[in-house]
Amino acid sequence: MVKGDLPKPTEAELAILRVLWERGPSTVREVTEHLQNERGTGYTTALKLMQIMTEKGLVARDESSRTHVYEAVATAETTQRQLVSDLLERAFGGSAQQLVMQALSSQRASKAELAEIRSLLDELDKKAK
Repeated sequence: MVKGDLPKPTEAELAILRVLWERGPSTVREVTEHLQNERGTGYTTALKLMQIMTEKGLVARDESSRTHVYEAVATAETTQRQLVSDLLERAFGGSAQQLVMQALSSQRASKAELAEIRSLLDELDKKAK
């Protein structure tokens, strides 16, 4: 693990992080309400996962009131970047081209997404010159 990197979250932990990124700091009950329909996650399961995530350093817990409030430690972008870097090395041997080709061939991108990708590529091309 690179210095400063947090442990990689599991699929269930990522679901909780997505709720925290969307809602901001939240109680276990609030997270459970969001996950109940999506994943069928119950309160005690969410609580246990969030306790583990606190120990791993993925979330911070504010214990200043009776109801504890949890907040993601890293931003969605930071976590996504870390996960993509890991995937890039493990599955694609460090080849960004192969990663992008597989991503674009596995799921259809909208015109807006393709335009944004082109814009990013143009920007990266300008920086490389």
